[in-house]
Amino acid sequence: MSFAPSERSGFDRSGIPRAGAVVAAFAVLSALMVADLVTGPAGLPLDEVLRGLSDGPQGEDRRLATILWHLRMPQTLMATLVGCALGIAGLLMQTILANPLASPYTLGFSAAAGFGAALVILFGTALPVATWIGIPVAAFAATLIAAGLVQLVAHYRGASPEMLVLAGIAVLFFFQSLQSLLQFMAAPEVLQQIVFWLFGSLLKATWTSVKVLTVILLLTLPFVLREVWNLTALRLGSSNAASLGLDVAALRRRVLVLVALLTAGAVSFTGTIGFVGLIAPHVGRALVGEDHRFGLPMAGIMGAIVLVAASVTGKILSPGAVIPVGIITAIAGIPMLLAVILMKGRS
Repeated sequence: MSFAPSERSGFDRSGIPRAGAVVAAFAVLSALMVADLVTGPAGLPLDEVLRGLSDGPQGEDRRLATILWHLRMPQTLMATLVGCALGIAGLLMQTILANPLASPYTLGFSAAAGFGAALVILFGTALPVATWIGIPVAAFAATLIAAGLVQLVAHYRGASPEMLVLAGIAVLFFFQSLQSLLQFMAAPEVLQQIVFWLFGSLLKATWTSVKVLTVILLLTLPFVLREVWNLTALRLGSSNAASLGLDVAALRRRVLVLVALLTAGAVSFTGTIGFVGLIAPHVGRALVGEDHRFGLPMAGIMGAIVLVAASVTGKILSPGAVIPVGIITAIAGIPMLLAVILMKGRS
């Protein structure tokens, strides 16, 4: 059963500042995307980047077109899409689990996707499909298995948020152990690919991976948006949401499948990227509140901002050998995680 408010008076008055915050965040993201296109080992100034954008991928300056449209643009778009997917997935998990520390990374979904992708990297030559298809499919299948394990534990022990979180932590360690097993079995050259993939990097982004992730987002977002009012009601608490006629257990099952799809799509081409799905929802809620009409787009935009900013930072810190974004987000995410813990503890 879907929940919708019967009283919407005051919507315009309260919605305009929050919509303005979303627009302002989108403007910041756009500026960061341009900064990401400007920075890089080849060093293109802003006027050259703008000229290359106006000329298009078939521009006369082939060096500029190659660097901009075939190398940097896919990486920038991939950072934006991956950050958006992880930010939305993080907000969904924190809402259905009522836990501020829940995210696809901390509860094992990213580890499961990483295991599925590493499996294809290790045995990809024996598969009858292309790697760019096999990796996301395997990542999604492994993430669905992780979601199924969480649901199975919750089914026998009660689908409370606490039980779901404990099951998620068990799933995290389980799939991390399987990843270690694959690394132990892999030949040195394959092990190098798996380890580099687990760092979380945008360097292997292509237009194909951008298109695949765009399709996944376009297929997922309508189902996410359909749950906006239900998720907003759930933030009032499971008991209150149930008293409004909402089937909380069914909502959690539906949302876990959506989180699995978003997480698998996000990490299957870039590797495991932590803390984006944890931090972005907190920043988004601080700016627009608990209403998921604004919270979902804001969490997506904040996730994209975090990841594009990490990409720019990695290029600036090491112009010759770009630092993988997964390392940047992990280093920056730890103090943010401690800040969240301290703020929640104080409240």
